[in-house]
Amino acid sequence: MQKTDLESYNNYPYHPGGSMLKRVLWHYVSGFVFKTSLFPAYGIKVALLRLFGAKIGKQVEIKPCVNIKYPWLLSIADEVWIGENVWIDNIAMVTISSNVCISQGVTIITGSHNYKKTSFDLITGAVNIENGAWIGALAIVNQGLVIGSHAVLTTGSVATKNLQPYSIYQGNPAMKIRDRVIS
Repeated sequence: MQKTDLESYNNYPYHPGGSMLKRVLWHYVSGFVFKTSLFPAYGIKVALLRLFGAKIGKQVEIKPCVNIKYPWLLSIADEVWIGENVWIDNIAMVTISSNVCISQGVTIITGSHNYKKTSFDLITGAVNIENGAWIGALAIVNQGLVIGSHAVLTTGSVATKNLQPYSIYQGNPAMKIRDRVIS
């Protein structure tokens, strides 16, 4: 029976983008401004994200203690709310469309490992959260997924497959429980 051999791990051809200096600078800026509750001002955070290469729309609110791996792999449209303690682990592109609410404690993951290989190879996949979606508190969105327009992922749920538009998903793994009707 084969066994995992982490010594043989090689994440080639993955590269996070940006120079080493840019990644180091972001590490310190992120720790000082984003991962803390000392800077509640949204404008400063948006300006810094743009400076580091993120595409950010209008009226984006980023609450305290948010962890963003690489801003140059992040695109956020207009009127987006990102709650406290959100972790955007974006080693691949994360695109967040307009009028999206990402509640507190959400984790968005764009990478994993191939547990079927002895070398435990890196797997990456972009995440796309479409207009009007709501990701409930403490939910997890896994790599390579599309969260459809106005879909809801309820509190504590884990998305392992694409979520269809105007649908409400719950559980681990998240399953559709009903349609979302907006009045």
